[in-house]
Amino acid sequence: MKTYFGLIAWLVAVCLCAQQNVNYDESKVPAYILPNLLQANNGEKITSATQWETQRRPELLELFASQMYGRTPEDNIDVAYEIVTENPNAMDGKVTSKQVRFIFSNGKKKIEALLWMYIPNKPTGKMPVFVGYNFKGNHSTTFDTTVLYSPAFHLVKEPDHPDWERGNQANRWSYDKIIDRGYAIATMCYHDIYPDNPELRDHSIVSLFPEYDPEVIAPDEWQAIGAWAWGSSRIVDFLETQEKIDSDKIAIMGHSRQGKAALWAGAQDERFRIVISNDSGCGGAALFRRKFGETAAVINKNFPHWFCKNFRQYNDKEETLPVDQHQLIALIAPGKVYVASAEEDLWADPRGEFLSAYLAGPVYRLYGLTTIDSGEMPALHKPIMRDIGYHIRAGKHDVTEYDWECYLDFADKHFK
Repeated sequence: MKTYFGLIAWLVAVCLCAQQNVNYDESKVPAYILPNLLQANNGEKITSATQWETQRRPELLELFASQMYGRTPEDNIDVAYEIVTENPNAMDGKVTSKQVRFIFSNGKKKIEALLWMYIPNKPTGKMPVFVGYNFKGNHSTTFDTTVLYSPAFHLVKEPDHPDWERGNQANRWSYDKIIDRGYAIATMCYHDIYPDNPELRDHSIVSLFPEYDPEVIAPDEWQAIGAWAWGSSRIVDFLETQEKIDSDKIAIMGHSRQGKAALWAGAQDERFRIVISNDSGCGGAALFRRKFGETAAVINKNFPHWFCKNFRQYNDKEETLPVDQHQLIALIAPGKVYVASAEEDLWADPRGEFLSAYLAGPVYRLYGLTTIDSGEMPALHKPIMRDIGYHIRAGKHDVTEYDWECYLDFADKHFK
């Protein structure tokens, strides 16, 4: 009961903070100068992909790790996989469904997570796969009654709240479309990796690592977004063991806070050949220096467990950040990246998301890849499909069938 009431108190505080004034007026965006993408710390100009990879890219990774997302530990912890269920005749024989228990252990303590997969039965060869976290448990993505509740469900579920009913977010998972286009799909509840509450750090995978101290958080220590990114890579580790999965064709799709984690995962792990950010906003694709919608101060006050403690020094001082998010997107090169926005989702700053994708272009061009060629945002429902992709759709902060159609078209272009 203590955990539940602590969660309620925190949610109330978040709601109160979210009501503070934010800028939704484009005319009030301050003049800003972005940190240089292709200039090394010593002032040297970056003119080749090799120079980018050996000189500038490591510098930027270090800055994002030390100042924003926290450092991903270099230590390894044991991960075991257990097939819980397997049904070769799911969805009237179209797919094989699997539930896989991940057991993370440091020898003294264990944390479990549950992966839910659909693998098309046709074609018979290896196939590409989408990876993505869900927010309400694997059971929320489908009405299939065989899907088990996620291990962390008891920690975060609000008693008798309809948001946690089976299938309540099935609209965000266009399983039929994904499968009919020849893609496998693997999802896990993000709470299994790090329950999304600052009071539940002890229940996260972070607590398994040697440097973990339940009483002290170092200034550059990773927290939830870093943990979620790390967990996505552990899903890839498992997928590489699966005979029908083409490990050279793995795409990650993240929505909202998971869009932030997906971009950070893609920046660190080149096995994500396509990285998709859906309405990721502040700390994701949106430029900090625009100070439009959610800001560093707002996100750090509302969600103190997402970023490393060093990031708090930039509250209301985004112009002093040594990086901005166009550089994060550039770190994914030569992997393909797709950024998506929603017209009514001003909190996530659609223009700032678009500009990051556009301004990452110079690094992609070092690899001879195609980029967004204009700083003018495209019209609604006019997607850009290059090595960097983008669309803005009508509607609110959500994942829709239109979004999935664009992601599948983008994946078809690069995987097929």
